[in-house]
Amino acid sequence: MISKIEAKRAQAKLGGGQKRIDVQHSKGKLTARERIDLLLDNGTFSEYDAFVEHRCVDFDMDKQKITGDGVVTGHGTVNGRLVYVFSQDFTAFGGSLSKMHAQKICKVMDQAMLVGAPVIGLNDSGGARIQEGVDSLGGYADIFQKNVLASGVVPQISLIMGPCAGGAVYSPALTDFTFMVRDTSYLFVTGPDVVKAVTNEEVTQEELGGAKPHTTKSGVAHLAFDNDVEALSRLRDFIDFLPLSNRHPVPVRPTEDSPTREDPALNTIIPADSSKAYDIKDVITRIVDDGEFYEIMPDFAKNMVIGFARLNGQTVSVVANQPLVSSGVLDINSSIKAARWVRFCDAFNIPLLTFVDVPGFLPGTAQEHGGIIRNGAKLLYAFAEATVPKITIITRKAYGGAYDVMSSKHLRGDLNYSWPTGEIAVMGAKGAVEIIFRNVEDKNVAKFANPLPAAQRGFLDDVIIPAQTRKRIIQDLKMLKTKDLRNPQKKHGNIPL
Repeated sequence: MISKIEAKRAQAKLGGGQKRIDVQHSKGKLTARERIDLLLDNGTFSEYDAFVEHRCVDFDMDKQKITGDGVVTGHGTVNGRLVYVFSQDFTAFGGSLSKMHAQKICKVMDQAMLVGAPVIGLNDSGGARIQEGVDSLGGYADIFQKNVLASGVVPQISLIMGPCAGGAVYSPALTDFTFMVRDTSYLFVTGPDVVKAVTNEEVTQEELGGAKPHTTKSGVAHLAFDNDVEALSRLRDFIDFLPLSNRHPVPVRPTEDSPTREDPALNTIIPADSSKAYDIKDVITRIVDDGEFYEIMPDFAKNMVIGFARLNGQTVSVVANQPLVSSGVLDINSSIKAARWVRFCDAFNIPLLTFVDVPGFLPGTAQEHGGIIRNGAKLLYAFAEATVPKITIITRKAYGGAYDVMSSKHLRGDLNYSWPTGEIAVMGAKGAVEIIFRNVEDKNVAKFANPLPAAQRGFLDDVIIPAQTRKRIIQDLKMLKTKDLRNPQKKHGNIPL
């Protein structure tokens, strides 16, 4: 019996067989097990359900069985921290999803919820297994339900490493983060052939659902990598920022970067001419530990910058307007991008550090008809709902409703600061003077171009020297570790989706 079991295990490790493994390699793709080996710490993978096989008897499927049924599942560690993983095997039935395949995925999701650990899906699948009909569709729905129940309880990450079409796309869409591999991964509800049949539009897989359109236009994917190896390596780095679950503390990594370090360059980083741009990422990297900033969605809605960093070793979330792109204005895409980010971080108790330099909301019929009111309200809702520590730094402009939306004191900001270059007003100084004084020559511009009126009303806690920003934030984060703020009891709110 031991010999039989070992033979079956060896069979499972071969998936669809050496010939199909060679084809996978010829496409520049790793196998399901090779991917797990690169993702997890050496020797830590414990596999579940290696011997599972499908139960379909239609279309002669009872004569076509592959041990493991197209997905490898189990748990292991990443840099010593527990994660659960499923890796779809394209060499076995094209990674297509059957009832048993789905059952294996659901099992690891249940286990992750039970103990409190992230779920990582390595997706490489041709979609639903047609021979199983409604059973395969039901399998997808079972996974969707698990995704929703796990949302906000454990981090969920999807790494698309091959095709992902039809119903298969909705599980990644329900997870917290979706990463892709350039040139080998695709996400689309309907493929190029169906698009041509219905709309007579000719489009390639890459143009329709490749990494480029999804990281630059649709916002469906958060990051793209050049190949499987880079993707798995960067994913290991990314996981280090995340708490294991909503019950676990935010991770802390030792650093030699002094918590009292000052950076005099910050005192002159804002141009004297308020119409001139600067890179907010230069501000961020000068403040955070070791200058390391893990940006998320860098190619989508570039007027908003989001990502992870550390302060005194502790993970923090960064939200920042980017003056280099459209002056940092808020629009539909930037509002959606930041709102989802804020809600993720709040769900997992990751402090929010917001840098504000925003001239307002983008005007125009395209924005109004596209729903800037509803979509801008998403970001407003997200910041207002968040109960995690919230620290806001106004570096320059904070105009109009955008001032309110960007984690202002009025939205329960814990510490709200401005640099001396801050301008908090209903609109820009020149426009305000023209309205108030009706084209009469006036020298009151300076009244609108400084942070003192807001500070005098208590809407700012202090006007701080830029060089001391890092030291001040670290002190505040230490003080806010025991923050206990709760929203009114309710089933859930109704965010303006």
